Amino acid sequence: MIERLDHLVRRDPAGRGLIGTEQQRGPLCPGHLAGAAEGLGVAAGRVAIVTGFFIPHGEPPAAETDGPPGAVTLGRVLADLGHGVVLVTDEPCAQATRVTAAAAGLPIESVEVVPLQNSSEWCERFLQSAAADSLTHLVAIERVGPSHDPVSIKEQAREGQAPVDDFQQRVPPSTWGCCHNMRGQVIDEWTADVAPLFDRLAEFCPEATSIGIGDGGNEIGMGSVPWEELVARLPGEHSSRIPCRIATDWTLVAGISNWGAWALSAAVAAGAGRADILQPLTVDWQRNLVEQMVADGPAVDGPTGKAVVGVDGLLIDDYLQIWQDIRETAGCPG
Repeated sequence: MIERLDHLVRRDPAGRGLIGTEQQRGPLCPGHLAGAAEGLGVAAGRVAIVTGFFIPHGEPPAAETDGPPGAVTLGRVLADLGHGVVLVTDEPCAQATRVTAAAAGLPIESVEVVPLQNSSEWCERFLQSAAADSLTHLVAIERVGPSHDPVSIKEQAREGQAPVDDFQQRVPPSTWGCCHNMRGQVIDEWTADVAPLFDRLAEFCPEATSIGIGDGGNEIGMGSVPWEELVARLPGEHSSRIPCRIATDWTLVAGISNWGAWALSAAVAAGAGRADILQPLTVDWQRNLVEQMVADGPAVDGPTGKAVVGVDGLLIDDYLQIWQDIRETAGCPG
């Protein structure tokens, strides 16, 4: 079942390249969906889900519709299974995330907001409190993270020598460690630094597991894939500066990040023998999440920057078809 779920979300409608090149270059992070789902299904714990990707060129500038809907879907499933759930976002994406959480039936008080200024201090305080509350999982869904530098290139697991010279020739030092959108634009001005949550997780919460879900290579979790492999799969002249350096214990790659979160949600519910908790989370329920997010967030479609009810350039019905397929695959009644 999990293999079928994984197959369903490994489609590349936006032409990002990561999934579209798998037939030629092989799958990225195979088996990670099963590992992530198994860990979340072992016992109820406390889970922090980080999301929100700001689109500065949007009309209006706003959070994108990929990320929060997947985060609240996973949050709703985990809460129904007895997990304590907190949603983490930053100031530019706070209202859109709160609106989406409310539409999902999650309390808006469950949304924690990282400030743009002094974000590192905020992250340390959060991890200290999370350790006291026994954090078991830290999940990032469509959350941009810092790009590589020569040190992070050397630290990645790979076969053969790290391509440090190639990296230094292709990537300007001024962009090292910066968050990029898929246009290669540095968006640090609109993005709180949540990297310390993942960089210092083992220090404060040594038993916690990290999960990253992404679709473009610039998201937290994609550091699990060697820089040069992502560059080979990504289109565009800026592909060398986009990959995120942060690795996670489990990394899920999907055509749309919300789809990856959906697959994880369904795998956890079915693995717990509770596919029934997906029943109220209908296609119309998912549609309402995006509608409310766009209307009241506001939020925009990432690739176009338009305030339309769609995700990653897909019309809403095409985007939602995958959720119907996932529900059926997981054995959701009705």
